Amino acid sequence: MQTGWMRPAGALLLLLPSVAMAQEAREGSQINIMAQLGQLALGLILVVGLIFLIGYVMRRTGPLAPRGGQQIKLISSLPLGPRDRLILVDVGGKQLLLGASPGRINTLHAFDEPIAEVAASGGLDTDFARTLRGLLKREPRQ
Repeated sequence: MQTGWMRPAGALLLLLPSVAMAQEAREGSQINIMAQLGQLALGLILVVGLIFLIGYVMRRTGPLAPRGGQQIKLISSLPLGPRDRLILVDVGGKQLLLGASPGRINTLHAFDEPIAEVAASGGLDTDFARTLRGLLKREPRQ
């Protein structure tokens, strides 16, 4: 027959293996969490490295769209409203005035003689574009 003090001691002896197993499980979960964090960090480094690699390749090769030999050049654009605009384009030496709205482009007038010079860059040559080119090339502002 067990005395009163032996019951808690026996119960304590029965709990010791479960306490040890819980401690091992806690240590195992900490190792598992560290492994998951390491895997997450490695994936993040891989993605950021891939972004930098793509940026480097794009800088070296240039844009995918060819710049030279384009026959259509945007000369000027004037917004008429939030979604409508007038566009002056040069197509093979002939200038066209176009009206552009969402889902529709209309030819408003075709000029026989050029009314505006086409910029050497083949696009809009505004003060902003010149300033941006100057900053990118580290040239003094004109």
